[in-house]
Order: sequence, then C-alpha cells, then structure tokens
Amino acid sequence: MQNIFSFNKSFIILKKELKHIFLSPIAYIFSAIFLAVSGIYFFSRFFIISQNDMRDYFSVLPIILSLIIPPITMGLLSSEFSSGSYELIITQSVSTLEIIIGKFLSSVIFMLFALLPTIMYPITLLFLGRLDLGPVIGGYIGSVFLISALCAIGIFASSITKNQIIALIVALAITIFFNVFLKLISLLFPSLTNVMDFISGDYHFNSIARGVLDLRDIIYFLSITAVFLYLSNIALENRK
Repeated sequence: MQNIFSFNKSFIILKKELKHIFLSPIAYIFSAIFLAVSGIYFFSRFFIISQNDMRDYFSVLPIILSLIIPPITMGLLSSEFSSGSYELIITQSVSTLEIIIGKFLSSVIFMLFALLPTIMYPITLLFLGRLDLGPVIGGYIGSVFLISALCAIGIFASSITKNQIIALIVALAITIFFNVFLKLISLLFPSLTNVMDFISGDYHFNSIARGVLDLRDIIYFLSITAVFLYLSNIALENRK
C-alpha cells in the first residue's frame, strides 16, 4: 500500500535534489546558456532599435525555456533508474508522489534562481528611461507558471525511461509542440487560430505577459503542470 503523502519526505528529497542540481556542471552550463542567449537578445533589441520595453524579450522566452529546461530535468528520474538508486529510494517508505513533488520543486526552484539575474534588464530600463511595469510584472508572473509547466513535462519525460537522451528528446518534443509548433500552425492556418491558441502555452504566456492576469491563463498552466505530474506518478507506480 502506498504511504500517506508527507511534505516532510518531499522536503528531504527537495534538499537532496537541490544540492545535486546546484553541484551539477550540466545545470550551470545550460543556465549560463539561458542567461547568455536571453541577455544577447534583450540588449541587442535595446541598443539596435532603442526599444524601452520587454515585450519582445518575453515573446521569445517560452522558446528559450523550452530548449533549456529539458536538459536540466532529463536526469531527475532516469539517472535514478539507470544507477539502481531508485529501488533503494522506494524501500525507504517514500511514496512515488513524494518523490515526484520533491524533484519537481527542486527543478522549479533552480530555474527561478536562473531567471533571477534577468531582473537586471527592467532595472536597466528604469534607469535609462520610462518603463511600463505592468507587462514586466505580468511577464515574470507568467514565467513562474511557464517554468512550472515545463518542469512538470521534463519530470514526466524522465519518469518513462532510464535513458537520459531519450528523456531529453521526449521533453523537447513536448515542450516545442506546446510553445512553438502550435504557434506555427496558427500562423499557417488562420482558421485554426482559436483552437491552437486554446492549447498553446506560448499564447497563454504572452497573454499574462501583457500585464493582464486572466484566470483562464493561470488555470491552463496549472492544468498542464498537474496533468504531467499525474502522468509521472502513474509511470512510477507502473515501475514498481
């Protein structure tokens, strides 16, 4: 019988995973790539066309995060399977849900730390001129929900295989589908725009990034997060 869910056990796993992620060179490499790419794009837009807002930056953020988060989450569970340590974990009265929540929160927290230095972008704009803070605040709120959804997808991909490369490919396929492919379909086939927008993560993120919080956008990201965490839990239960 599965143990009753305990946040204390999830917190223990969270601390263990945070220590592992913050000591992982791969995590730092990809977070550095994220900061480099986002920084180059932001400052090139600012200095080349003197654009004193962050709308363009937030418009490409879903694509950047869709490429950065899968490599960070690919080994969260698959590495446990390949090393055999997962069997040891489940013998310690820890439920699959507690494992998933702990690993999920660790990846979200790490990505929020990676996102934190980008606050220098709006601060720079504030010093150099006027800045509409509404879209900036909305963009960062949307980023939290987007990161949560993408990390949940990454956890799911890592839960279905012991091969990290396969987990990476699966996560990339799903994240790109939600944040890039559906947007392209919408542009190519205008008659499908309403349907594509309804299921597109990019659309809901940019809706929040405009500075207006719509409950439908928040529910969308919470639903994506919950669904993929639930699927991850099923995958781990089936592995027992």
